[in-house]
Amino acid sequence: MVLNPDFWAGRRVFLTGHTGFKGGWLALWLRELGAEVLGYALRAPAPSLWCEARLHEVLPGELADVRDARHLADVLTSFRPEIVLHLAAQPLVRESYRTPADTYTTNVIGTVNLLEAVRRCDSVRSVLVVTSDKCYENREWLWPYREQDALGGHDPYSSSKACVELLCASWRESYMNEAGIALATARAGNVIGGGDWSADRLLPDIFRAWQAGESLTLRYPQAVRPWQHVLEPVYGYLGLAQALVEQGSSLASAWNFGPDVEGVATVGDVVAQLARLWPGEASWHQETANQPHEAGLLTLDSSKSRLQLGWRPRWSLTEALERTFDWHHAWCAGEDMQAFSRAQIAAYQGSTP
Repeated sequence: MVLNPDFWAGRRVFLTGHTGFKGGWLALWLRELGAEVLGYALRAPAPSLWCEARLHEVLPGELADVRDARHLADVLTSFRPEIVLHLAAQPLVRESYRTPADTYTTNVIGTVNLLEAVRRCDSVRSVLVVTSDKCYENREWLWPYREQDALGGHDPYSSSKACVELLCASWRESYMNEAGIALATARAGNVIGGGDWSADRLLPDIFRAWQAGESLTLRYPQAVRPWQHVLEPVYGYLGLAQALVEQGSSLASAWNFGPDVEGVATVGDVVAQLARLWPGEASWHQETANQPHEAGLLTLDSSKSRLQLGWRPRWSLTEALERTFDWHHAWCAGEDMQAFSRAQIAAYQGSTP
């Protein structure tokens, strides 16, 4: 899969969630490709990739809520994009236990609002909605999940992403195909990378604890996840969005973007690998109190993306952890994080699959 700069140069792209972790990396890469991008998202917290890499310098954006249907439609229609990338979401499992109603309204109703706005904008040719690997009905089995496997979700976040998959399938069949708009969804693994300060995510928790000289608390050290650097799925999103315009509705479906088998590891294994990179004391312990349910075993089958798109992971788990550590170390040293992030994108593009 090759990203064509000639395709992206001047291409009008509407990107929701541009102030988020994954959305920020996608925004920066789009600008590197020469796309004309308008973001739509809530204000970024500090610290965040958006703030620390000064992404406001390279990407204009509307600070607003996807639950505001009228405003969302007005902004999208005025911009007249050709490609829509939808990443705005409440993205955290444990937060969804605390705020289930907000999780559903943001993730589900927010997506309905976006798709309805798209239906009223005749410039749009393709839409990519990013969901999650957690949208599958997790049976704790050894086999990786394929796109045709059953959807489900124990926690509100996972369930909300399954709902988004179902509503996208409905809008595709009911409206988008007839309108000539290619609508696809994308499911990625557990992403890591520089610029993530989210609560209750493993690597941000590691950096906060060890930088403070504290022992890291692990809830489920034996939980198995498909780990990948954030640039892996972002590369997939860009390639799929390009292919949706070039090839149309033949690719309008669900797609997995997960790591190779080497990237499937327990939480404890990831902590141990990062501890070898850490320059100071790096200790951890397991939480003994009862915790909300989280899946014990989850992996993805990305054969479809490999065979039909030519996408495949480029960085091993070891390199992904090293790149994440390098970004965090550079930030601590006061380096120019916009330039550093651009350099990591360039390094990723120069890697050989």
